[in-house]
Amino acid sequence: MLKELSIKNFAIIDALTVEFQEGLTVLTGETGAGKSIIIDAVQLLAGGRGSQEFIRHGAKKAELEGLFTLPEEPHPAYDKCKELGIEVDEGVIILRRDLNDTGKSVCRVNGKMMPLNMLREVGSTLIDIHGQHESQELMDDKQHIYLLDQFAGDAIIGEKERYTSLYEQYRALKSELAALSLGEQQIAQKIDLYSFQIKEIDACKFKENEENELMEERRRLNNFHKIFEGSSHAHEAILGESKGLDWIGQAMSDLEDVANVDEQFKEQSMAVSDAFYVLQEAAFSLKNILDEMEFDPERLNEVEQRLALIQNMKRKYGHSLADILAYRDQIGKELETLENSDENIQKNEKRLKDLEKQLAEQAEKLTVIRKEYGVQLAEKIMTQLQELYMERATLIVQITPSHTFDAMGSDEVVFYISTNVGEPPKPLTKIASGGELSRIMIALKTIFSSTMGITSIIFDEVDTGVSGRVAQAIADKISLISVNSQVLCISHLPQVAAMADHHYYIQKQEEDNRTFTSLCELVEDDRIDEISRMMSGEVVTEKTFQHAKELVEIAEEHKQRRII
Repeated sequence: MLKELSIKNFAIIDALTVEFQEGLTVLTGETGAGKSIIIDAVQLLAGGRGSQEFIRHGAKKAELEGLFTLPEEPHPAYDKCKELGIEVDEGVIILRRDLNDTGKSVCRVNGKMMPLNMLREVGSTLIDIHGQHESQELMDDKQHIYLLDQFAGDAIIGEKERYTSLYEQYRALKSELAALSLGEQQIAQKIDLYSFQIKEIDACKFKENEENELMEERRRLNNFHKIFEGSSHAHEAILGESKGLDWIGQAMSDLEDVANVDEQFKEQSMAVSDAFYVLQEAAFSLKNILDEMEFDPERLNEVEQRLALIQNMKRKYGHSLADILAYRDQIGKELETLENSDENIQKNEKRLKDLEKQLAEQAEKLTVIRKEYGVQLAEKIMTQLQELYMERATLIVQITPSHTFDAMGSDEVVFYISTNVGEPPKPLTKIASGGELSRIMIALKTIFSSTMGITSIIFDEVDTGVSGRVAQAIADKISLISVNSQVLCISHLPQVAAMADHHYYIQKQEEDNRTFTSLCELVEDDRIDEISRMMSGEVVTEKTFQHAKELVEIAEEHKQRRII
């Protein structure tokens, strides 16, 4: 659930921090007070599209932060955070987003900075925002199959995973066949190109790590005189006229005599003795290296030419020798495939037919499950619609074969509805009105709320345009959804406000020629006053107040009976 929301310098909000609770929270207030601005802030926090226009006039940036608490695992948010490398301690996720006046935004999840698309992935597991103009899922036929599969749940997951595995193989094989089915001229051109590139790379006879070895050799050759002089001086200091090693040998002999008399010198004697033999070995080793050292300008020229060749080939085939060699292996395989294209096409066509048969069988299993659950979903939706006073509505989940394969199978799923007796069902997207769509959407949310796994559901004025018994039915349904998920709801309906477990009032104020939005929680008589205002407008009479009080009492009785 969304536990705490902090907003700073966002639209007409200067600074606002609010703590939310479980159940149904309703936000009310006058038109233009900033109710939807709060929902906009939550939407941006969950990865929505932002712009500089959201930043409060005069501010450099807008700051949004939300603290979410999760139930115990399993929950999709845990899996998504694990996938993105985000640590979740004690079931807490903090989303933060800063909108800068430069047009850029900075996104963080539990303190870890990440791109907007990743913030959106996490946000989608936490928040489901639905506004009066946002019935995309219902108004897009292509989304209906996803709603049906969500309803089928565990019954279809395993079969879909098996289908997806086959479909990925099918797509890969079709791509391979398409590449093999190039025209003869294109195949000949590719064979010539790959043959030339392979010949060019092979002629270089590159070895792994060769570039590093050549660069090290060039470094030694370019610094030959410095290396030779330094090592010669070191050898002279140890074994030359200065007799450095002789003096240490004398010290070793003297300390050995002393240690034989006084054991406290034994440690020093051994240290000097070790030093003598180490230096002696180092001197002999230096002598061997110096005897073999010889400056070879021709070799330096060869190294430079070889490194130049490597740079030239890197410009053509990759950023490193490893890339060049990997590219050579890749085009070698492709060349072999092209040279045997006719044979490979025949083999792949046979494999494709086998895969198509398997896909068809697996897709049919999905179709059987969808038909079974399509009937169940239609029945559940109609039950919910009856309770929302669409008693005459008939809804059908129509499943027809598409005769092609896609990521979802070979089914076309479309919701058909008839809202009037005697009228045949037609596609939902063609005939449903705004009010009907809102009720169908609320019916779906009611059905899915116990299984969708979303922490918070937000309704932004989805009850606009309804009144009377329909308004009460919508209020009951929204309250019902809040049994399994925290619900935040912006509403103009007194029936919805009366069902609230927590009621916040949003108001707009002016101070020093600036506009501010503030929010406060209403309790007891203040809450009754606000519901009275929602019922009658500016003039609130004692009769209206009593009516609002009665509405709240009835709502409390309804809440005692809410079971999905």
